[in-house]
Amino acid sequence: MQNLKSDLIKLLSDNAKYTNKQLASITGSTEKEVEVAVKELENDGVIVKYAAIINDSALPESIVQALIEVKVAPQKLKGFDSYAEEIYSFPEVKSLYLMSGGFDLAVFVEGKSLTDLARFVSEKLSIIDGITGVQSHFILKKYKIEGQVTETKSESERQIIQA
Repeated sequence: MQNLKSDLIKLLSDNAKYTNKQLASITGSTEKEVEVAVKELENDGVIVKYAAIINDSALPESIVQALIEVKVAPQKLKGFDSYAEEIYSFPEVKSLYLMSGGFDLAVFVEGKSLTDLARFVSEKLSIIDGITGVQSHFILKKYKIEGQVTETKSESERQIIQA
């Protein structure tokens, strides 16, 4: 069962649209075994969500995304968790990670404009007691999203500029 679950995790990570019938065929299992294994993975919190990976630059309306690094002073007996809970409650926050290195938290945010994200940082994030530093990095272009290249251009299509 563990091997089946490992196979299903890989397969569903690559393509969440596989049906149980397709998964059973690929893994050499029965549809019922696949159904039970997938349900267990969902119940155990291994599979958290099924989602489409969107290339935002191909959408007609634009959104602005940023990675915000946050430095905090950990609270006694709570560590980083209380900060994480407060930060991930904001609708602008799409992902939040505890990190090693110079900053403690990596916060991926989304808004309709630079102004929206600047307002988020100044009016919501930076006023949280215990945050000691914030550094914002705006995402300009996505070349690869969750293992998928967003656009393919051959070298010959690129314009050569000589100085």
